[in-house]
Amino acid sequence: MSEQSSPKKFLKLTGYQWACMLYIAVAIFCWQLKYFRHIDNNYLIFRTSFYHFKDHLNLYLLYPKEYYDVYIYGPAFTLFIAPLALMPEGWGFFFWEVGNAAAFLWAINTLPFTNRTKTAILLLCAIEFANSSHYMQFNPIIAAIIILSFTMVRRQKEQYATLFTVFGTLMKIYPIVGLAFFMFSKNKLKYIAWSFIWLIVLLCLPAIISGPQFLVQTYKDWFAALTSKNLTNQSLTTGFDWCLMGVTRRLFQDASIPNWPFLLGGVAVFSGALLRFKQYSSLKFQLQVMCSMLLMVVIFSTASEHPTFIIATAGAIIYMMMQEKPFTPFNIVILVLLLVVTGLGPSDAFPKPARVWMQNYAIKAYVPIIIWFKIAWELLFKDFSNDKLPLKTATGESV
Repeated sequence: MSEQSSPKKFLKLTGYQWACMLYIAVAIFCWQLKYFRHIDNNYLIFRTSFYHFKDHLNLYLLYPKEYYDVYIYGPAFTLFIAPLALMPEGWGFFFWEVGNAAAFLWAINTLPFTNRTKTAILLLCAIEFANSSHYMQFNPIIAAIIILSFTMVRRQKEQYATLFTVFGTLMKIYPIVGLAFFMFSKNKLKYIAWSFIWLIVLLCLPAIISGPQFLVQTYKDWFAALTSKNLTNQSLTTGFDWCLMGVTRRLFQDASIPNWPFLLGGVAVFSGALLRFKQYSSLKFQLQVMCSMLLMVVIFSTASEHPTFIIATAGAIIYMMMQEKPFTPFNIVILVLLLVVTGLGPSDAFPKPARVWMQNYAIKAYVPIIIWFKIAWELLFKDFSNDKLPLKTATGESV
């Protein structure tokens, strides 16, 4: 399959460009829906973290006069949000929503696929992107960080790959999985060196807002907050814990089932895949590892909730769309379930009794878990040496 030299256009835009416009339109729609109705609580949490940090207030306490719920990100996030926090609230919120869309679009654009395939990926991820954007969440950027950590390694730009991984990890733990892409780097010493440089710089840089002493205290507070949050997430009825462990706890109606056997199993499976060094020459194998990472950070996290699944859905959709025959009967069934059950399940598209049932049994996580097991099996046992991607890049370079 090759990229058409002159793709069909509608109103002078290609299908891929229209898909990108769709994401920007969704972001703007969510912004105006939330801002003008004063239901922008999650953005207020993010914005206010900068001012709390600057004023030496514990980031992880409740501030009911300012917002409900709690802040749970690292001190480095206050650097990330600072430019938006310094703007008038409306403009900051606008660029927050649009920035999430732009980051995700940028990441998908760097993948080695035709625009036709990228268009399919964007359209099939649109529901989950809308879910995350509706809740004003950071998750599209997290998905983008993981994808960019991979594509920058592929382009031998380790200085950028490590920047994304380190900065992302210091904001929210999920992007730490990007360290796995070190195995695919052709400049491993450069990767290690830049990782240490960024770690030192970004660990210390938030001190320009708070000063060094309060920064150290905030790291301690963050660790305590993460530990506490992990324990409170493990419930049989909340909107969190929508993961492999949570599904098991809810099926057996036993909140005491521990996480460690599942986490150990996930690490064992992933480590086994990375030990297949002869498969590294296959771009398809490497991309499948990236897809596995996008799924794992969600289905092995007790913090997984409705808007988190843009990360897992991106991994699932990329995996299916990079196949030679993406629309097999099995994949079509999985895609429908992914769109309807995972994407729309917890929304108003279903009546309230169905939504409550889906929440109580973490139904949203089922399809991503199935896809991850399929990917994991192939990473462990499939021979990718003759399994080439049936695509070319937009520049015509064979992949």
